[in-house]
Amino acid sequence: MTTPRNTSPATGPLLVTGATGTTGSHLVPRLIRAGHPVRTAARRSVAGAGAEPVSFDWSDPTTHDAALDGASAVYLVPPPGAAEPAAVMLPFLDRARRAGVRRAVLLSSSLIPAGGPATGAVHRALPDVFPEWAVLRPSWFMQNLTGRHPHADGIRAEGLITTATGRGRVAFIDAEDIAAVAAHALTAPTPPNTDWILTGPQALSYDAVAAVLTEVTGRPVRHRSVSVEEMRARHARVMPPEFATVLADLDRRIADGAEDRTTDAVARLTGRPPRSFTTYAEDNSDALTTS
Repeated sequence: MTTPRNTSPATGPLLVTGATGTTGSHLVPRLIRAGHPVRTAARRSVAGAGAEPVSFDWSDPTTHDAALDGASAVYLVPPPGAAEPAAVMLPFLDRARRAGVRRAVLLSSSLIPAGGPATGAVHRALPDVFPEWAVLRPSWFMQNLTGRHPHADGIRAEGLITTATGRGRVAFIDAEDIAAVAAHALTAPTPPNTDWILTGPQALSYDAVAAVLTEVTGRPVRHRSVSVEEMRARHARVMPPEFATVLADLDRRIADGAEDRTTDAVARLTGRPPRSFTTYAEDNSDALTTS
């Protein structure tokens, strides 16, 4: 079998932070299959066929130099649960540039523009730090409804999704589609130097999501709509209050229509349409009923 030719401008490994996370776990094998050298960075260093694992912790700068050594590009996944990730990410970006990294690809959110809250400060800084950069701004992950997430836990335990989104709609996106765009952004010969809003093919309310899941699983699933204040309190039971406030506010914005849109970015950048939510649910039906 012939190894695919590496057409990336990279001269060193592609560093993937959050390598064991929702998007990183899809991105790493995709890059390896394409013949790119990959270094996987995560708190729990896991060896993967064809990848160089390295222990990495955003809050521990002593782990940063080894991760960056010789890297030519980096995929940036913000530290989970951080309301202000710039505090640890911006110093890392400066260190990465001094280490010779030329290209950085940031995972942000469709609702967070450059200069906005959370990853918005990192987004704004990228063009001043790196000559080559991209920012991925995906909508909400389909994996939130099947993986280790409160929505998925509620579906499996009670057949219930609780949000403060009301009748607001979201164009849910599969993490595999995000990974496909990330791979393009990291390896395209021409640097993107832009940001992309990434969505699935159809915007759905959580009521519509519940109806799809009911049809797929054969068991009732319903959406329970609560106030933003109640949603904030629910989040605050399991995460820092600052981050709970950020998440509850995102639900409010969905209710106001901020996520009721689709884009052609996935199809345009990868050459194939994004996966539909119904197809995703059918392909992952076991994860909707078992932990």
